[in-house]
Amino acid sequence: MLSCEICGEELMLEEDMKTHLLLSHLENEMSCPLCSLSGVSYDELSFHISTAHPDNHHSAQNPQCASQAQSTPSSVSSTGKKRNLSDVSSGTANKVISDGTLSVTTEDVVRSKQRGCSSSSATVTTTNRPTGRSSSSSSSSINMERITHGRCDENATSGCKPGHSKVKRKESSSPGKEQQFSCPMCPLVCSNSFILQEHVELHLQEQRSAEESPDSDARLQLEEQQRRRESEAKEEREQFKKLQSQYGLDGSGGYRRQMEKSMERAVAKGLMAPAEFHAKRAEMLESLASGLDDGRTRTQGVVRVLHEYYQRDAKDCVHVWLCADTEHFYSSEGDKGWGCGYRNVQMLLSSLHGIEAFAHLLPEQGVPTIPRIQNMIEAAWKEGLDPQGASHFNQRLQGTRAWIGATEIYTLFISLGISARIIDFHQPTGPGDTHPRLFEWVKQYFSQASGGSRQPPRVIQTAQPPLYLQHQGHSRSIVGVEQRKNGSFCLLLLDPGCSPADSRKLLCRDTIAKAVRQIRKFPRNLTHKQYQVVALQGTLSPQDKQICILKSRTLCAERIP
Repeated sequence: MLSCEICGEELMLEEDMKTHLLLSHLENEMSCPLCSLSGVSYDELSFHISTAHPDNHHSAQNPQCASQAQSTPSSVSSTGKKRNLSDVSSGTANKVISDGTLSVTTEDVVRSKQRGCSSSSATVTTTNRPTGRSSSSSSSSINMERITHGRCDENATSGCKPGHSKVKRKESSSPGKEQQFSCPMCPLVCSNSFILQEHVELHLQEQRSAEESPDSDARLQLEEQQRRRESEAKEEREQFKKLQSQYGLDGSGGYRRQMEKSMERAVAKGLMAPAEFHAKRAEMLESLASGLDDGRTRTQGVVRVLHEYYQRDAKDCVHVWLCADTEHFYSSEGDKGWGCGYRNVQMLLSSLHGIEAFAHLLPEQGVPTIPRIQNMIEAAWKEGLDPQGASHFNQRLQGTRAWIGATEIYTLFISLGISARIIDFHQPTGPGDTHPRLFEWVKQYFSQASGGSRQPPRVIQTAQPPLYLQHQGHSRSIVGVEQRKNGSFCLLLLDPGCSPADSRKLLCRDTIAKAVRQIRKFPRNLTHKQYQVVALQGTLSPQDKQICILKSRTLCAERIP
C-alpha cells in the first residue's frame, strides 16, 4: 500500500499514485524549484527558468515537472520501493537515465537550496545509494521519475529532446552569464523579466495617478457645477411657476372660468340656489358675448358728488381740482386678485365717453368687459405696439388672469388714437420714502386745464380724464387733488379693490365725509419705492400714431426726477 506524502491518501498501485500526484498536487501549483517564485502559469514558469536560471536552462523545457520537484516530497520508503517523485533538473550535470529517471547529485540539491528553492511543504531527501550506472562520483543521489508536460518521454535513452539540446548548446556558449533586464523608465537593472514587469507597472501606476488626479478634481468640480446649475434651474422653474400663478399666466382660466368657479362654490356652500346660479351664468355669458360691461360692478356719479361735497364742506382745503365725470368700477368674483388694471381702464374709458374730444375714437358706446379689453390689447400688439410686452405675455391675454400695468394701458390708448405718456417716479424724493414730486406733478396736470373754468376758485372740475397710478402689485385711479391750508397736497384715489358698500357711501350725504377720508391719500400714505403714472393728453393723427408705434419698439418712460 502506497501513501501520499502530501495528503496521506493510500493507493495500491504506483501508476495510480503518479496520477494522483499529477492531478491533485502538481497541476494545481506551479512553482520554481530553484527559487521562491510560485503561483504562476506553465508558460510563465518556463520563461522564468530560462531567464532567471540559465545555468539550469535545460529544465525550462518542462517547468511543470520542475515545480513537482519542489512541491512533491521525494524519498525512498522503508520497503525499498521507489516513491512517485517529480522530474527536477538542478544543473547541467544532471543526466537522463535510460529507464526514464533522472540522477540528481547532492551537489545540485545543495546549490538549489542555496538559491532559495527549498520550502516547508516541498523537501528533497537524499540517500547514499548506488545508481547502478558508471559514475566517477560516489555522492548520494536521488532517482526521480521523469514526467513531461502532457506526456512521458518515449525515448528516454536518447537523452533530451532536440529543443533541450539547442538550449544546452546556447548555455555552453555563455556559461554562468545571466541575462540582465534594464528598466526603460529609470536606471534600475533587474535579474528577471517578472521583477522588471512589476517594477514598470509601478511606474505606470504612479504616472496614471499623477495624470488622473487633476482630471479627477476637474471632474468633481464639473459635477459640482452641474449639480449647482440643476439646482438653480429647478429653483428658477419653481419661482417662475409661482410668478405665473401669481400673475395669472398658469393656464388656470380667465375671467369667465373664475366667475363660474366662484358661483359653483357659492352653490356648494348653500349661499346660492341652483336656479340663481344658472340665471347669473346666463347673464354673464350674454354680457361677455356683447363685449359690454353689465354695470354690476359700477358706481355712477362719484365725481359729481365729490364736487358737491367740496363746495359744501371741507373748509380746510384752499383748492380742489377734480377730473371729468368718472364712474367707479370695483373688482368682482371673476377678477378678484388680478383685475385692478382692467377696472382702472374701465374708469378711464367711462370718463372719455363724456369728453367730446375723445368720444368719437372709442369703438363701443359703452364700457367694455374685461375679456373685451384683453382682446383690444392683443389687437394693439398686432399693430406693432410694444413688441417686448407682447412677447412677455406670449401674444395672449384672453382666457388668462394676467396682470397688466402702465405699458399695457399706454399700448391700448395709443392703438385707439389717443396720446398717452408714462411718467416714472422711480425713486422717493422726500423724507420717509415719500414722493412730493408726484403730488406736485398731479397738481400741475389738473390745474393747467382749469383756466376757463366758471367754478369758484376753491373747487374746480376740469375736463381732464383721470390718471392711471401704478405701483408694485396694485393700481388705482387719481380723480382729483386737494391743496390744503398748510400748503400740502392730498390725492383723491378711486381703488378697484374697494368694496361696493364703501363705494356707495360716497353717494350718501350722511356717509360721504367718512368715505372721502378713505379715498384721501397724503404723502405719508404713498411710500412705495416706485410709482408710474399714465396720462392721456389729446388725440393722435395717423402719422403721429405710426411714430408712436415705431417708438414703442423700445418703450421709454419720462423719469422724474
